Amino acid sequence: MIRNPIDIATRVSPELSSLIETIISQLDGGEPVTLAGVRSFIKNDLPTEIDETEHMHHFDVDESLTDELDELIEQFGESAAAMDFISAFASEPLSRVIEEVLDDENRENSPSLDDIREALLKGLGSSLVGEGVLEDDEEYMLMPEIDELIDLFGGDALAEDFLRYE
Repeated sequence: MIRNPIDIATRVSPELSSLIETIISQLDGGEPVTLAGVRSFIKNDLPTEIDETEHMHHFDVDESLTDELDELIEQFGESAAAMDFISAFASEPLSRVIEEVLDDENRENSPSLDDIREALLKGLGSSLVGEGVLEDDEEYMLMPEIDELIDLFGGDALAEDFLRYE
């Protein structure tokens, strides 16, 4: 499988990105999913309600998700990692946590997702609630969110790549 060095997820519509993410979670068989695997799933195993919407979409002015996927395959090849085409951003609360760790003057390297998880386990979320940076209810959503990002992108992924700037 070929990994792409550029941020190609920015070239994918949010709808296709979401569909690819759903397919990857359904095909979670240990093997990395490629664009060819996504195309095969759409062609052979797509749930009926999504398939009907996709067929109707061909009558729309916008290009269909299948057409968009075919263009990606043409550009990047069938063996391109489907994961590279998922756009993912941290929520605003998790972005605040990531920024807090990034701003740590004692840190030599950019933090990974595992580093952010470790900081949360050591109480960073509670500390930020105490400082008024986070709300009480936001703190409880941080661990499930960071765990999901780690599951999707691996613990070594740079946390700053997931920052949401709004």
